[in-house]
Amino acid sequence: MASVTSLSDSVHQRLAAALSAALPQAGSADPLLRRSDRADFQANGILALAKKEKANPRELATQIVSRVESGEVIKDIEVSGPGFLNIRITDRAIVETLAARYADDTGRLGVPQAQQPGTTVIDYAQPNVAKEMHVGHLRSAVIGDSVMRLLEFTGEHVVRRHHIGDWGTQFGMLIQYLEEHPHELDHKADEISGEEAMSNLDRLYKAARKLFDADEEFKTRARRRVVDLQAGDPQTLAMWQKFVDESKIYFFSVFEKLDMEIRDEDIVGESGYNDMLAETCRLLEESGVAVRSEGALCVFFDDIKGPDGNPVPLIVQKSDGGYGYAATDLSAIRDRVFNLKANNIIYVVDARQSLHFKMVFETARKAGWLGDDVKAYQLAFGTVLGKDGKPFKTREGETVRLVDLLDEAIDRASAVVRAKAQDLSEEEIAERGTQVGVGAVKYADLSTSANRDYKFDLDQMVSLNGDTSVYLQYAYARIQSILRKAGASRPVAHPELELHEAERALGLHADAFAATVAEAATEYAPHKLAAYLYQLASLYTTFYDKCPVLKAETPEQIENRLFLCDVTARTLHQGMGLLGIRTPERL
Repeated sequence: MASVTSLSDSVHQRLAAALSAALPQAGSADPLLRRSDRADFQANGILALAKKEKANPRELATQIVSRVESGEVIKDIEVSGPGFLNIRITDRAIVETLAARYADDTGRLGVPQAQQPGTTVIDYAQPNVAKEMHVGHLRSAVIGDSVMRLLEFTGEHVVRRHHIGDWGTQFGMLIQYLEEHPHELDHKADEISGEEAMSNLDRLYKAARKLFDADEEFKTRARRRVVDLQAGDPQTLAMWQKFVDESKIYFFSVFEKLDMEIRDEDIVGESGYNDMLAETCRLLEESGVAVRSEGALCVFFDDIKGPDGNPVPLIVQKSDGGYGYAATDLSAIRDRVFNLKANNIIYVVDARQSLHFKMVFETARKAGWLGDDVKAYQLAFGTVLGKDGKPFKTREGETVRLVDLLDEAIDRASAVVRAKAQDLSEEEIAERGTQVGVGAVKYADLSTSANRDYKFDLDQMVSLNGDTSVYLQYAYARIQSILRKAGASRPVAHPELELHEAERALGLHADAFAATVAEAATEYAPHKLAAYLYQLASLYTTFYDKCPVLKAETPEQIENRLFLCDVTARTLHQGMGLLGIRTPERL
């Protein structure tokens, strides 16, 4: 199915043609079209154009109006204020455009795919081996998953990467402890839950840490074990692999609870780049991008200095020969550019790491690994705050376990579903409660611009009122209920009918889905899609209040209103899906 030309694009084309006819010397000027409270659309571009051409804006606007083709799409157009154009669309054009979207049998609602898609590597959801996932891991996973879905939907070739923390000095302590207590990670049963895997790891980590802090001889053995690990000693690597495998059981269980697909082949942790580290350092040193300073291999920057005014370097290799995060991150860039052929690399990482990434990207540019044809971008996100506006902690001051937080959201949502449910079984209430609870957590995160902090308030998140995913899910379920009750009446578009203002507003907004998806994907901004969907549900509520659907005046009006309901439902379903949120058929 070909993409559908949106109403705003149709109007834009007609205005641009009239502009060129009135002012051939202006070339292809932009009429700057946007939605307006005063009309369906307003064009503001004539003021700037008149200034440039030293013309009177109202006179120029009047000239353009006389050249605009009205009829099928534009009902009327008038000059307002100093030279704005107010444009009203025909009811027929609204219904026919939506009907074309509705007829798209791919389910894409006429949203176009990129003509020349690139390859984007997106690095998100990066937990640490042998460590519990906490609330801080939530944003990278949720934002990254939605951006990945948006990009894939627009036709981009997306390579997912989960850069898990699976390497480093702490493994010396863990492996040495396991060597001396070989049955600590044994399983009684073949299959264990993620919760059991994490409690095994947690118990072992605490015991190893206690011994490491108390016993100097153990500490020495643990440090020797780090050297064996880095040298690739087979027995040490086999024990290291046990920690990775146990952690993956746990990771997969958490991501499953988040209703998120994480594939094993996409997990390429820090260890995945070990073989490249020495070469990365050699290339940087030989090209003069990095220099030796007090035995360490460093990259210095003109514009990055500490509080004392001295330059702050990026340390690629420490003076003892060990490699830091920088060596791994730079090797990962080489892999992503030269092996995966990335045009874009997105890092969904906490804003507190912005300086590190600025230095890494700058180094990769100096080395020639990031050319003009490859964009590296940190999609930096803010902190999750408690209701008190401080970083979200438990009452005891501990970081909040992600699993506990999701369980509580599901419990709260199940209570909301149970209170509203009329004909749902206990099993259905549990299933819907999970979809509503997890959706509520994701939506609260995604409806906030990523770089802002946001307050984690479960009472607000599972509320049926306000900008919440529950409000959107209920709007969708309400439409499904109407469609089920419609009996012999079917959704059919009737372009010949006159529309109520509430129908027009809903139709115009539903048509803007394609433009919103394009903008959200281009800007890596799921919050723009979330805002669009909330507005869609709000406009649907107004339509529902003002325009009887099943009790409309004529059979044609019933069919047309059912059609508007179904278009809205499909748009909500598709849009929520791009945020990674389910839309249950009944609530």
